[in-house]
Amino acid sequence: MTAQAGAAAKQMRLNLRKREALSFYLFILPWILGFLFFYLGPILASFYFSLTSWDLLTAPKWIGLRNYEKIFTNDPLFFQSLKVTFIYTFSYVPLDLIFGLLAALLVNRQIRGVGIFRTIFYLPSVLSGVAYVVMWLWIFNPQAGLINTLLGFFGVEGPRWLLDPKWALPSLIMMSLWGIGRTMIIYLAGLKDVPHELYESAEIDGANWWHKFWSVTLPLLTPSILFNLIFGIIITFQSFTNAFIATNGGPLNSTLFYVLYLYRKAFEHLAMGYASALAWILFLIILGCTVLIFRTSGRWVFYRGISE
Repeated sequence: MTAQAGAAAKQMRLNLRKREALSFYLFILPWILGFLFFYLGPILASFYFSLTSWDLLTAPKWIGLRNYEKIFTNDPLFFQSLKVTFIYTFSYVPLDLIFGLLAALLVNRQIRGVGIFRTIFYLPSVLSGVAYVVMWLWIFNPQAGLINTLLGFFGVEGPRWLLDPKWALPSLIMMSLWGIGRTMIIYLAGLKDVPHELYESAEIDGANWWHKFWSVTLPLLTPSILFNLIFGIIITFQSFTNAFIATNGGPLNSTLFYVLYLYRKAFEHLAMGYASALAWILFLIILGCTVLIFRTSGRWVFYRGISE
C-alpha cells in the first residue's frame, strides 16, 4: 500500500511539472512567435536576399556572392561610408564616455535641487531625433545661427558648419554629444554602488580627490564603462537620423553614414539584395568589435562582487 501511495505521489508530481511546463510555454508563446516572425525570420530572409538580385517589384534572382564581390571590388561609396562611420564612431564614443562621466560626477553630489540638474542633463537623450536635429540646424546656420552669432561678437568669422566638407562631420559629432544623458545615467547608477567605506579608508591613508577617483571610483565604474562602450559602438555604427535630416550625406559625401548609404540602396535604388549584403557586413563589423571588447575586458573590467 505504501509503495502504491508513493507511486501515486510521484505521478502527481510529474503531472504537476507537466502542467507547469505547459503553462510556462503557453505564457511565453507570444514572445516566441514574435521572435520567430519579427526577428529571426527577417534575419534569415535578409541573408537569403543578400545572395540575390531583388528590386522589390520582381521575384528575387539568385546570384550567389556577387553582391559581396561588387561591394568590395567596385563600390567606392561603400568604402567612403565605412570611413565616415568609423571616424564618427571612434571620435564620438570616447567623447561620450568622458563627458558622460564628467556629468555623472557633477550630479552625484548631495545638494539641494540636484534632481533638477539630472533631469536637465538626461532629457535631451529621450527627445525625438528629428526635433533636436532641426534645432541644431538653426544653431549651425552660418548666417543667423547661434554659434556664429556669438563668434561674431568677438570678431571671429565662424565656419559654414554643415555646408563645409571639413566641418560637417565634426558638427554632427558635436550635435550627437547633446545626448550624453544616456551614458550619464548608467555612470550615475555605478557611482551609487561604490561603497562609501572605501573612500573613508582612502582618506585615512592620505589620498586626495584624484587618488580616490583613480584608485577607487574608476575601477568600480569599469562595468559601467564596458556597457556604455559596447552600447555606444552599436548605436553609432547604426547612426542615420542626424545625417539624413541635417546633411543627407553631403556635402561631397563627407557625412555619408553607412546606414544612410544602405537606406539609399534599398529604398531609392530599389537594390534590396545589395542592401541586405551591406546590412550583413555591418552586422559582422559590429559583432567583431563587440567580441573584441568582451575578449579584452577581462584585463581592465573589475567586478567587485566576483572578486569579493
